[in-house]
Amino acid sequence: MSSEAPYIDTGIIIRRSLFFLVLILLTLGNLFALFRGLNSPQAMDQAQIAREISRGNGFVTKFIRPAAYHQAEVTEQRTVALTGFQDTYHSPLNPLLNAAVFKIIGADDPEKWQMTENEMIFPLDRVVATVCTLFFLMAIGVNYLLISRIFDAKIAGVCAILMLFCETFWDYSLSGLPQMLMLLLFSCGIYFVYRAVEAASEGRIAMTPAVIAGVFFTLLALTHWMTVWIALGYIIFAAIAFRPRGIAGITILALVLIAAIGPILRNIGITGTPFGTAFLTLYNGLGGSSETAIMRNSDLQAEPLVLEGLLAKILRTTLLQTTDIVPLLAGIIIAPLFFLALLHPFKRKSIADFRWAILLMWVTTAIGLAFFGISTESLDPNQLHLLFAPIMTAYGLAFVSILWNRLDVVATTPALGNVHHLVVVFICALPLILALPQKVRVGMHVRDRGGVPHWPPYYAPALSSTSTGLKGWVNENQIVFSDQPWAVAWYADRISVWLPPNRDGFLKLETAASDLQTPSAGILVSPSSHGSGPISKVADLYKDFTPLILDGRVLLATYPPGVAIYDKAPRIQEITKRYPYRQPMVGMDMVFYSDRAIRAQERTANP
Repeated sequence: MSSEAPYIDTGIIIRRSLFFLVLILLTLGNLFALFRGLNSPQAMDQAQIAREISRGNGFVTKFIRPAAYHQAEVTEQRTVALTGFQDTYHSPLNPLLNAAVFKIIGADDPEKWQMTENEMIFPLDRVVATVCTLFFLMAIGVNYLLISRIFDAKIAGVCAILMLFCETFWDYSLSGLPQMLMLLLFSCGIYFVYRAVEAASEGRIAMTPAVIAGVFFTLLALTHWMTVWIALGYIIFAAIAFRPRGIAGITILALVLIAAIGPILRNIGITGTPFGTAFLTLYNGLGGSSETAIMRNSDLQAEPLVLEGLLAKILRTTLLQTTDIVPLLAGIIIAPLFFLALLHPFKRKSIADFRWAILLMWVTTAIGLAFFGISTESLDPNQLHLLFAPIMTAYGLAFVSILWNRLDVVATTPALGNVHHLVVVFICALPLILALPQKVRVGMHVRDRGGVPHWPPYYAPALSSTSTGLKGWVNENQIVFSDQPWAVAWYADRISVWLPPNRDGFLKLETAASDLQTPSAGILVSPSSHGSGPISKVADLYKDFTPLILDGRVLLATYPPGVAIYDKAPRIQEITKRYPYRQPMVGMDMVFYSDRAIRAQERTANP
């Protein structure tokens, strides 16, 4: 029996301990000291739907899109109730998971998880962000296991560090969007894709891991309907690469179709179309318009989908994705080198074959996004490229490492062996590191109030307070027209209709609400509209209601005495007469035009 003690690599222990220490510090710092609340309309929308599910109300929403209401009204051929309105915009998995969390912590009770007087961040914002962050941390672990299996622990470790210090990943984690759940499911999916590729390269039947991967891609499609394009790429690859030919692809296709039957039948019953309201996002890409414009339109016949020059539009949008590839791949500069790695003859067949699976899934995704549009200007809910960032980064690092180690100076100087890794980590982590000091200073300054909100345009205390906020001014049987209805639905827990661009659309919805005993209580105007761009853009988006949108800013600019313009527009004069009471909520940047006078002591102070 050997008496030798087992060898312990203290260097590995120190590096891993340091990694987990930084991981814990960044996680706790981002979720507490630096947290600013949710800042994505789609995230708030999914969160309020999750809360309704946790209350046992089903997949209903308090955020009413005029286009969705029009679809439901045409399908049912009657006036549709605004209470318990069925949502067909979002995929179900993320709201269902959040609903389970809300149920566990008691957030289904309207009396619990309310903001205190000194808080500036809505407590449930932090809960939603925590769930997303946990998915992100699990995704780091899954990618480490995958990349270790494909290459080695060193490349896997560098990729894990790059993910941890990637500002884009943290932004999506804290936004409440489902991207981190998607990243976890996609990472699990491609792990089993690689297992299947390994089996195929060794001459074994790859059916079991191939189908397990298909299950994860099916769950991915139930998290965001656009990821069906990723599944399509995998189905094509599986049909070609795995024996018996075509069987794996058909099986996975059947899984996706079976999972889609329920949502499709539900969408047809509510909207008359298999893809529900979500299909209207096509206006972002090929429609030549914007989702904002079409969703606020109460008559879809007035703005038909124009598909002239379809091929040119697809080509243009696809090319735009390639020119913005670095920010689309989470800003990790090494990730686009994956495309150069396609030219390298990797010795292991599984590594060489697996990259074609990744490429095929990425190509089908890019084509899908060419149809429905994507932007790098903000946290785009259609951002699917960042799911590919970790695995593409691994291939890029492997390719650079091969070239680096072939340099004579590196071969003769072993100390330079890891310099390229250090340079890549430094460059990619720099945006996060440079932003941290200012974030820490601000976070420490307001630590007693829970953080600084994303103002403009969101200020939760003005909406969620039952005494000095919108929630206290509007009862559960009333609705509010607003330019940020997702925030009203989430923070104020009240039904809110997205403000239509024209008078006729407003009157139609106002009349329907009144007939159904859910009358309108007023119109909320915030920086979501007047701060969305230049006046020409605001006027184009809000048309008849432009004077109302700009009223607060004009009044402030001409004070004293202050010139009001909201009641000067002939097109909406009959509407403004019904909501004559201007109630400042956050100075004149957020104003509630109410049908009744609100007592002075109910007013919300500036932040």
